[in-house]
Amino acid sequence: MRSVWRVADVRAAEAGLMGTLPEGTLMQRAAAGLARRAALLLAERGGVYGGRVLLLVGSGDNGGDALYAGERLARRGVDVSALLLTPGRAHAAGLAALRAAGGRLVDRPTGPVDLVLDGIVGIGGTGGLRANADEVVRGLCQLRGRDGDRSTVLAVDVPSGVAVDTGHVPLSASGRPTAVRADVTVAFGALKPALVVGPAAALAGQVELVDIGLRPWLRGTPALRVTEWSDLVDWWPKLGPASEKYTRGVVGVATGSATYPGAAVLSVGGALAGPTGLVRYAGGARTEVLHQHPSVIASGRVADSGRVQAWVCGSGLGTGADAAAELRAVLATSVPVVLDADALTLLVDGSLADRLRGRDAPIVVTPHDREFTRLCGEEPGADRVGAALRLAAWMNAVVLLKGDRTVIGTPDGRAYVNPTGTPALATGGTGDVLAGLLGSLLAAGVPAERAAASAAYLHGLAGREAARGGPVTAPDVVTALRPVVARLG
Repeated sequence: MRSVWRVADVRAAEAGLMGTLPEGTLMQRAAAGLARRAALLLAERGGVYGGRVLLLVGSGDNGGDALYAGERLARRGVDVSALLLTPGRAHAAGLAALRAAGGRLVDRPTGPVDLVLDGIVGIGGTGGLRANADEVVRGLCQLRGRDGDRSTVLAVDVPSGVAVDTGHVPLSASGRPTAVRADVTVAFGALKPALVVGPAAALAGQVELVDIGLRPWLRGTPALRVTEWSDLVDWWPKLGPASEKYTRGVVGVATGSATYPGAAVLSVGGALAGPTGLVRYAGGARTEVLHQHPSVIASGRVADSGRVQAWVCGSGLGTGADAAAELRAVLATSVPVVLDADALTLLVDGSLADRLRGRDAPIVVTPHDREFTRLCGEEPGADRVGAALRLAAWMNAVVLLKGDRTVIGTPDGRAYVNPTGTPALATGGTGDVLAGLLGSLLAAGVPAERAAASAAYLHGLAGREAARGGPVTAPDVVTALRPVVARLG
């Protein structure tokens, strides 16, 4: 699991490390890593020697990193030019080094340019790009390299203009992002939130972390953590010679209705793809569920379902009196529960919401943005991590805030982000599959936050696999999910 750090923590770590090093050492380490990645990108486009690089240089340390990287590239035969966004305030020593190596200054971008280094604004920037920088950045899409393709954009630490601690991207009056869209970002010492969460993550492109010696100096609690495949391998329930269907866990699924039988079929499909040994279905779509999944034990009500180790409730359940009664029956149990879709709508009723805060067993809620707004009375806003954590504390539940970069928040203030999300999953029924898979993990004994992180990760991978065959439907995700889960053994 990779840790992600806030700006204040990174600044404090940099200050501590720099106190132990000769002046300028940290910047040279960053520049070396940046130049190495730039050279690799140039090699992919026809070669390092004779390549053409444009540096976009601001007034801060990011500009200095770019200038020193440009110096290193120039000494390898690269044609390096620098456009100073704040003339007279550029890093003086870096600028002198670039000139001594043969680099030159320009007053506007000129082509062909194989590679653009974005060193305009670093982690101290706020409020999007200033007008002059934004005008330059808007023209980057017109630049072409020696091969005729669009110039590759390499961001220094973070794409300029993004809100580093939240991943928010300010928009212009016309709705256009006022930030750089990078193909690759070279991050120094630590991942920052804007590289992994929110709209900014999509602007970072491929992220490479360069070790500059910062890790021992990063103190306190990370802003959030990024789930990795190795985490799932460690968390996944292991089968043994004595394993049987009941010891693997039984998950109850109270979803769907006569009106929405598909929600039941899909959530049960997600549960069957998980690690539990048995699924019990309770609801009005028994006929459809048994037709699609004959291994399921089906009944009409939660009260008639028998013992389970976790419940999934909500998808396609409806919002009438009968649905509310089934939700109450689920909340009255002493096992972990997943609440999705219609169950979240029913929670807007204060009496049902109060039942959550009084439960001892874990609860996981899975809202998308509109459901979050109904629950909270306000949109998630620019800080999705903060929004998920506030809702988790208020509901005393693990919150899985769905999106391209799904965020998981816990009542005690920990946060995770899922890196496998894909827009291909933005289609009806895929959330039902996710809820079923999540319930299966809870029933198998996986702790709630790990179950949520694992389910989001696997669901994203399945969405990516399904998208290889064209437009994705929810049944495609169920089909793709099984071989993805099988990789975990």
